[in-house]
Amino acid sequence: MILRRVARPLLATIFVTGGINALRQAEGHAKAAEPFLNSAFDKVGDVVPEQVPRDPVTIIRIDAAVKIGAGLALAAGKAPRLAAGLLLGSLVPTTLAAHSFWTIKDPGERQQQQIQFFKNASVAGGLLLAVSDTAGKPSAAWRARHAAKDVGHTAEKLGRKAEKRAKKLARRAEKALPH
Repeated sequence: MILRRVARPLLATIFVTGGINALRQAEGHAKAAEPFLNSAFDKVGDVVPEQVPRDPVTIIRIDAAVKIGAGLALAAGKAPRLAAGLLLGSLVPTTLAAHSFWTIKDPGERQQQQIQFFKNASVAGGLLLAVSDTAGKPSAAWRARHAAKDVGHTAEKLGRKAEKRAKKLARRAEKALPH
């Protein structure tokens, strides 16, 4: 549909450009994200595997790569639901780290960060729609339910056939036995 061909690239643009910007300025982004990352690792660090990097610059670079890769995939319509899910997973911590307006005292800066926060919340809404968009095809859950029903109907038919066959064989055996 033409709507998807236009909407997906428009939705992806902010992520691709943001990812490129983050790669170019990884140190600056890392410095801004460091308090959030430290707080997050303090809270859940004991359940996060050791293999997960804790260096803010590395995390920013990984996040940037996800944004660029998933953004391009979404724009191109390649695995769009997965791409939108990855972008949503990237957007939430980015928003909390960069736009926590509730911690800011200066009214002007607070208002700017509040605008950015709600802009990201709006983009998250678009991503949720993209995640759930099956392009008119039945969802995996729908297909699974119907496959289960089909298997049940098939098993029921096979059971009836087996029962008829068993009765038929029993009648034959009864006729074959001397009385």
